[in-house]
Amino acid sequence: MGCPRRKALSVLLILVPVYLHGASSQRASPAGQRKPCFERLRRLEERINFWRFQEVTSTHLRDLASSYNLSYSIDAWFQSLARETQAVALAMNHSQATVQGDLSHLKTWMQKTRRRSRKVESRVLALGAALSERDKQCSQEGKGQQEHRAALSGLALDLRALQDTLARLTHLVQGQGARLAALEGRLQGPSPGTVAPGLTPARPLTPPGLPSPSSPMLQRGRQELRAPPETGDAPQDPAGRLQGTRAPPGPGGQWAWPPEKAGETCDVGPVLVFPNASTQNVAFLSSGFPWGLRALSVCSWVRTASGRLGTLLSYATEEKDNRLVLRGRDSLAPGSTYLVIGDPASRELPLQPLLDGRWHHVRVIWMSTLGRYWLHMDRGLVATSSRFREGYKIPVGGSLVLGQEQDSMGGGFDSSEAFVGSMAGLAIRDRALVPREVAKLATGREVLGGAILTLDDAQWGGGFMQRVNCSCLELCP
Repeated sequence: MGCPRRKALSVLLILVPVYLHGASSQRASPAGQRKPCFERLRRLEERINFWRFQEVTSTHLRDLASSYNLSYSIDAWFQSLARETQAVALAMNHSQATVQGDLSHLKTWMQKTRRRSRKVESRVLALGAALSERDKQCSQEGKGQQEHRAALSGLALDLRALQDTLARLTHLVQGQGARLAALEGRLQGPSPGTVAPGLTPARPLTPPGLPSPSSPMLQRGRQELRAPPETGDAPQDPAGRLQGTRAPPGPGGQWAWPPEKAGETCDVGPVLVFPNASTQNVAFLSSGFPWGLRALSVCSWVRTASGRLGTLLSYATEEKDNRLVLRGRDSLAPGSTYLVIGDPASRELPLQPLLDGRWHHVRVIWMSTLGRYWLHMDRGLVATSSRFREGYKIPVGGSLVLGQEQDSMGGGFDSSEAFVGSMAGLAIRDRALVPREVAKLATGREVLGGAILTLDDAQWGGGFMQRVNCSCLELCP
């Protein structure tokens, strides 16, 4: 719009002086009688005025040209500024998308960090409880050792007294032997090696009330004096060497039965083998529990192939993980396992015999109405406790896996939490088994029905897991 107007104004400024010059010449033409000098002066004045007007016009034209160049530069600058603004807007959009992605990643990481921090807190609490329990046991063992040392010191004093008594008796016996030899020398007999008729060989005299030197009590005393017992050795129970009898109870006060004979655990179904600690070695049990559970019984034959247990079973939902977990960690004592029902509530279970590389039958039973759990292994009760998740209900709609712990529903696996070994005869029931059923399962010769999930429902993809069919567990590779 500005350029056409400027051109029209410049043309008008050029034409106006020309028109005025023509008009003045027309007015002057009739006055031919004016003098030549004045005519020349008039023409000179007109020319001067024309030159002045031309100079003013050229000055205006130069100003217009400079203004045009400036406007053209301003238009180019505005176009460049528009392009830069568009580039900045694109960069802002890209940076906003990047920041949103980083925020979502940071949110996911914070959620995982919170879950792991809760797990670490539960582990710290459990470790604190375990340390306090061990301190109590150590104090009790220390008291027992003090009593044992006191008893041993009393026995040593008795042995010293017996040794002094034996020394006195030996001196008396030697004196009586000398008197007897003197009496025998005075006797006359038919031969030096015979005894006179009517006499019997005399025995060494002993003071009344003391045992004779040849008595069994003094013989045992001499043997004990030759080999005194050490304070660090524990007395052996001969009953523990009898076949078919139970060993004495351990620190937990539970009786342990001897292992079954080889070849007796048969017809327990397929065997699921977890060969190594990999996040791919995971078995999913259908779609989890079909309904909410207020009672639970988990029974399975287990054989480990490493020095730790790992995670046997894990159940998680979208809202929360660790709804039900049986896991062992490197931070725990070897063979110890956490039973978690509704994180963070947990109990530590002693399953040290599982580390011997043999088959063992493990049964975990829990009742919400009583808030009580029982842990059976083979033919003995290992642990039990009350006030554990009383009134709690394990929800439906979760993911149930074997061999790994879930940090999120169906995922979040860690190779350090993997189970390495074999499982067989897994059966999960929605009720608590009665003692008669537990006794039948302990023998390994009877399979109970009514299980809501078994190894037949297990599915897995990838990894190096195997499903093996063995007639008896002891024959499995």
